Amino acid sequence: MSVKQQIIDTLTQVLAPVHLEVINESDNHHVPPNSETHFKVIVASAVFEGQRLIGRHRAVNEALKAQFDAGLHALSMHTFTPEEWDQEVQVPNSPKCKG
Repeated sequence: MSVKQQIIDTLTQVLAPVHLEVINESDNHHVPPNSETHFKVIVASAVFEGQRLIGRHRAVNEALKAQFDAGLHALSMHTFTPEEWDQEVQVPNSPKCKG
């Protein structure tokens, strides 16, 4: 199973998101072709209600501990409550990190 699919499955199970996007951004970095080391996650979940940003990020990091242990190197996170997501938030584009 791909790392992307592992992330999707894990976050779906742990967070029951109303919205989830997992984007492999490894090609923006100096890694071998077809790598799965750098991802962007956009997730909206009721689990985040009442949590500060740091708590939301900790929840995602804890959920993905096995993936980090297996080689996931970087994770950009954009975490929202369902109410925040319904306000049509703008998620910024990721920078190109290749020199």
